[in-house]
Amino acid sequence: MSAFAGRNGVLHAESVPLPDIAARFGTPCWVYSRRALETALDEFQQELRGIDSLVCYAVKANSNIAVLDVLARRGAGFDIVSAGELKRVLAAGADPRQIVFSGVGKTAAEMELALTIGILCFNVESAGELERLNAVAGKLGRTAPISLRVNPDVDARTHPYVSTGLKENKFGVAYEDALALYRQAARLANLEISGIDCHIGSQLLDPAPFSEALDKVLVLVDQLAADGIVLHHIDLGGGLGIRYRDEEAPTVKAYLLPMLAKLKQRHLRILLEPGRRLVGNAGLLLTRVEYLKPGAVKNFAIVDAAMNDLARPALYGSWHDIVPVVPRQGAALPWDIVGPVCESGDFLGRGRELVLAAGDLLAVMSAGAYSMAMSSNYNSRPRAAEVMVDGTEAYLVRRRETAEELYALEQRLPADAG
Repeated sequence: MSAFAGRNGVLHAESVPLPDIAARFGTPCWVYSRRALETALDEFQQELRGIDSLVCYAVKANSNIAVLDVLARRGAGFDIVSAGELKRVLAAGADPRQIVFSGVGKTAAEMELALTIGILCFNVESAGELERLNAVAGKLGRTAPISLRVNPDVDARTHPYVSTGLKENKFGVAYEDALALYRQAARLANLEISGIDCHIGSQLLDPAPFSEALDKVLVLVDQLAADGIVLHHIDLGGGLGIRYRDEEAPTVKAYLLPMLAKLKQRHLRILLEPGRRLVGNAGLLLTRVEYLKPGAVKNFAIVDAAMNDLARPALYGSWHDIVPVVPRQGAALPWDIVGPVCESGDFLGRGRELVLAAGDLLAVMSAGAYSMAMSSNYNSRPRAAEVMVDGTEAYLVRRRETAEELYALEQRLPADAG
């Protein structure tokens, strides 16, 4: 059952009417469901019951501390890509030994922080990073646990901006170079080889590329074992897609079973890095219609949310269902749902058949992932409030920014500067 559903003609988040949230916290506003977050994580953990495994939530999808806290309380680990994300998950109560550090551009300072805290593993993505991490660990008198993120050159069959497993992508080490780099890592005094990592993309709706990538990685695992390099874990990455419109998203079981069968006799701990799958359908963007602007060619519904809030439609051409919070009777018209930002690309949806009036509330669905996390202050617009619903209660988990906060770190030139 969806956490967002209509009751008596009004859209609710769990048991809270969305108009009540709008009245209390204003719009635009992000609304998350605790129940949906927990249900999504439970789906993974149930399929992995009895298996040595760890689900590491990809923090980049939605880094709100309340979201992280809900997942940490239920035993999730975390996949981070920056020192900022590391500090966030620690503030949310994460266990450092359940944190993996991914990303192609780790700085020496970030490595030092993660080593001092004692994270589970660094997912190393280049020869240069391998050397830098060894030097930083040596300086601290520590040993860095590592895996190599191997690029298997597998087509994930997803949007090119979120495809990460092909040769032309910036991520990971080339498959044909991986064996030599593992040998190099084994010779470095301040590194400890722990595992192997593979992540081929995001919003995947076909489980087949996951299995194809795993087959290639397991060949490499066997080659490493023949060299005397024994791995302790395999990180299968994330990328499992969700339903935005009419897609047939695989179940977690359909995604995992083929891979678990291949790993059954391997005695490797299994790590997963889901992001979108845990949070995507656990959130929505609540917005209000400011003006209706019918035209000869197009009808525009101008709302108070914009591309600075939700960039995905402008950036990827992504579809999000847009539904009235309180549906009206009447003849529907095609509306482009657009924001106040001064860009022709500022839209949340195009050609939506809706019955609308100024002042109506709209819910932009499936907006829990890569939404608030990618928002900006373009046009000096304060970022929206975030609210977490838990049953009958709604909690403000990030207040709305103020315009004054946007320039609080700035200053004018001195008066005598000319």
